Amino acid sequence: MHKLVTRTLQEVAQKTARRSDAEAASLEAALAKERKPPSYTGLDLSARWAVIGIFVIMALSVISLMAHILIPLTLAVVTGLILAVAAEKLHALGIPPLPTALLLATACATGAFFAIAALSGPMMQLASEAPSIVNATIERVTPLLNKLEWLHIDPRSFGSGSVTLDSLLEKGGSLLGIVTVGVTPALLQVLIFFAALVLFLSGRLKLRRMLILAFPQRSQRLAAIRVMNAIDRSLGYYFATAALVYGGLGLITALIAFAGDLGMIWMWGLFAFLTSFVPFVGVTVMTLALVAGGLLAHDGMIAALSPALAYFCVHLLIENFVLPAVMGRRFEVNAFIIFTAIIFWSWMWGAAGAMLALPLSIIGMTIADELRPGRKQPPSLPG
Repeated sequence: MHKLVTRTLQEVAQKTARRSDAEAASLEAALAKERKPPSYTGLDLSARWAVIGIFVIMALSVISLMAHILIPLTLAVVTGLILAVAAEKLHALGIPPLPTALLLATACATGAFFAIAALSGPMMQLASEAPSIVNATIERVTPLLNKLEWLHIDPRSFGSGSVTLDSLLEKGGSLLGIVTVGVTPALLQVLIFFAALVLFLSGRLKLRRMLILAFPQRSQRLAAIRVMNAIDRSLGYYFATAALVYGGLGLITALIAFAGDLGMIWMWGLFAFLTSFVPFVGVTVMTLALVAGGLLAHDGMIAALSPALAYFCVHLLIENFVLPAVMGRRFEVNAFIIFTAIIFWSWMWGAAGAMLALPLSIIGMTIADELRPGRKQPPSLPG
């Protein structure tokens, strides 16, 4: 009887073990089936990419249509991020956020006002003397063009055709009317910019806290803190250093204008300082301006082109040797990415987009650098 009971228990145990193995095998098969990536047909993939493409097109259309609102808001956010380091220093001194924001916004407005006031006089004088300047430039360039017989340029072509110099000068009144019509939207954008700048600087810490707490996991919050700190540090350090370096470039340009007898040397220095913050476009505009100024001031071609050549060589030296040596490799920006960004944002937002292309590119590259998978630096943050 004892042997029969023992045999029965053994058979039951074997059946239970076999059933458990079968259930485990079926469970593993089900898990393997779930882990297997889903297979899509070519039509499914085309539909998914089409949805993504439609979304991108609609997003770009919205960005372009809302340019009058997005440009001052984006410029205010970028300016606030650049001034974040200064805001933290003032806050550490015991100044509350709102007075800090008002102080920095007032300083920014004052600098912009003095820059516009300094350049407005020479620009108005240049606009009033535009006909004589254009005629003088044509008279200086025409003998050089006549020597290049292979160009087959007839001097009479400058005064004939559907678009002539006289017709352009006659349309000066309509152009001034168009500029006058655009003054009101520009003033509205300026008010939006300064209001957004004050509100962003005063509520920057609360906005940072809200963005960080929006992520559910601790690792994601640490990554958000690391990215925000890196953006503040990159933009603040880059533009502070660039302002000092380009300030030196402005002084050198003023000396070049003084040596080249171009007149209004402080205007040339200020213009060189401001245009240097727009890569590629700024140096091109400044070089052409110096060429035009040299042609008006001197009869000889060597003396006329020497200021532009000197400025271009100094700018090339600063961009390729001085700035990389001061900032180091960590703050190097990819020239191709900057060039592409300038073209894209100029197409979207015009001149304002060209000015915003560099800081937006720095923000994007900083985020990509901080979130790349192979990043070795761990977040050393409390909590």
